[in-house]
Amino acid sequence: MEKELLAKLETPCVVIDMAQVKKNIADMQAIADASGCALRPHIKTHKMLSLAKLQMAAGCKGFTCAKVSEAEVMIEAGCDDIFIAYPLVGEFRIRRALEVQKKLKRFILAVDSMESAKPLSDAAVAAGTVFEVRMEIDTGLKRTGVTRDKYLQLAKEIAALPGLNMTGIYTFRGLVLHDEATTDNAAAAKEEGELMAAMANELRAAGIPIVDVSAGSTPTGALLAQTGLVTEVRPGTYIFNDYMIMKENNIGLENVAARVYATVVSTPEEGYAVIDGGVKTFPMDGKLDQPPYYFHGYAVVPGDDNLCLQRMNEEHGMITARNGHTGLKVGQLLELVPLHVCPTINLQNEVWLYEDGTLRKEKVAARGCLV
Repeated sequence: MEKELLAKLETPCVVIDMAQVKKNIADMQAIADASGCALRPHIKTHKMLSLAKLQMAAGCKGFTCAKVSEAEVMIEAGCDDIFIAYPLVGEFRIRRALEVQKKLKRFILAVDSMESAKPLSDAAVAAGTVFEVRMEIDTGLKRTGVTRDKYLQLAKEIAALPGLNMTGIYTFRGLVLHDEATTDNAAAAKEEGELMAAMANELRAAGIPIVDVSAGSTPTGALLAQTGLVTEVRPGTYIFNDYMIMKENNIGLENVAARVYATVVSTPEEGYAVIDGGVKTFPMDGKLDQPPYYFHGYAVVPGDDNLCLQRMNEEHGMITARNGHTGLKVGQLLELVPLHVCPTINLQNEVWLYEDGTLRKEKVAARGCLV
């Protein structure tokens, strides 16, 4: 970015390279289209209306959201097809979901237990409507989702409930192979597809007419689409990419569209410097120095393997140096690639969009949508 534009930044802040965003969107959409697989991006990464509109213009099927409040925001972008890939537990969520459904052509909810499905059924019947649902199956990440030894029985019970139309199954797996973290993206995608296809076929054989088989996050999404084993993939991070995806997908810095800019505010010792971005700017949800990727910082400095963000407080970020000498000076502007960009964006009220030699601010419209 031009020096005169950098001088206008008030740090810490996030700058998005729109040319790279558009390329990332187009590349993923082209792979999905060529594979005959629907692309339903997860908006948790960008949370912005203008970027949602770019994804729709490129041809995405619809959007994935984690919360009903995110769905309410995405309606403002003109989206009419939304899947909430998270259990809607709580009467307050179901009440809002009923209102959202009235504004969409297609609205899909998630279930992974009878405890989450029965209240949806009761609410739909009471409202004289039907909720389309997908059942989540845990394929190895051990998060939400019915376990593989119980999915068939649960599917039968959910399919028998009034007010619900179970049209598909879905999973979120990340990079897992044989129930362990892996660096083999292709093998992980193949196993994910085979697991989901086999379970969908078993459900159909049991008389449950599953149509949609949805899977695939950014590390496996493109590869999984190309297997022909699923009908839909739901990557999110691909629109920006980050340090985690750089390592997981073996991509270069040129593929990363989001950068954090921070100012060095103190250099107490040669071995570390302090920047004006702490945990209010950078998330700490990633695990450092753990196999298989051994991420060595919550953010890294592009082109400088010596420096990384390894320690933080609320307002302080400590940049450490592997060789014991940061070489940084007070007042210096530092560019960083965050380890995990999705929560990084959620920490910002606004971001800067850089395009054609200009900067403009964009509101993070779905920031803080927790319900």
